[in-house]
Amino acid sequence: MHSYDSQSTNWPSRFDHTTTRTMSAPHVLILGGHGKVALRLTPLLLQKAWSVTSVIRNAAHEADITASAGSQYPGKLNVLVESLEDVKSTADASRVISTVKPDYVVWSAGAGGKGGPERTFAIDRDVCRYYIDAAAANPSVTKFLLVSYIASRRSHPPWWNDEDKASADHVNTNVLADYYKAKVDADEYLLARARAARAAGRTFFDIDLRPGTLTDDEGGEGVLLGKTSSRGTVSRADVARVTAELLDTEYRGWLDMLKGSDNVQEAVRRAVSERVDCVEGEDLERIYQTELKL
Repeated sequence: MHSYDSQSTNWPSRFDHTTTRTMSAPHVLILGGHGKVALRLTPLLLQKAWSVTSVIRNAAHEADITASAGSQYPGKLNVLVESLEDVKSTADASRVISTVKPDYVVWSAGAGGKGGPERTFAIDRDVCRYYIDAAAANPSVTKFLLVSYIASRRSHPPWWNDEDKASADHVNTNVLADYYKAKVDADEYLLARARAARAAGRTFFDIDLRPGTLTDDEGGEGVLLGKTSSRGTVSRADVARVTAELLDTEYRGWLDMLKGSDNVQEAVRRAVSERVDCVEGEDLERIYQTELKL
């Protein structure tokens, strides 16, 4: 694992209103570190003087990580070459988490449609669940943020109109059928596993961020968070911005996201203060009975 110190880490903590209070800057483990969202998220966290360990599968990608992070930020960057495809159990994921010792874990990884259904289920469902399991069992980890997608749910929420329902059904049945099955299983596992962890006395915040269709523009015009349409786009850059803000709060739940007009910080503050949770409409009783033994 390679470490990079941007500048002095003697930097004032930035904690206010809904932010999580801690005595030292958090350490964030990013799974899928070479992904487009993760590459944008890493410098945002380093700006906060947080430490980041970015997990990548290909050592040749390390230069991209360090280039995106820059050298002007006060945080500390570590790059860990560790293929998610080698993770075959919770024990494998626990080994990585025990080595890195993060405070927060961000899942921004995926098969990306490559390798067929078998690889999609292996990474987007199985490996994700192994990391959720390992994080929930490790007392040092207090947050797990999973980047999902807006239509990853089994029921139509009450705020969707007929066009929203038809669009989501089309995507989940005809466009991303295997990805949908894998992703919704992971989303529900996080919900059930986090609830079990809290019932056992753990401090554990599960954050399921659910953006619409992703674009590669720089965003910045604003976002819409909460009970949105199932149709719409949002930039990967804005997903990274919202992720960085959410990690600085005590939010937990499902949060849908589209391009909008609200300032990111204000939108996140409102979602936290109003306790917005887009899991409404799902069968929570069934989800909470999810088998947690992998």
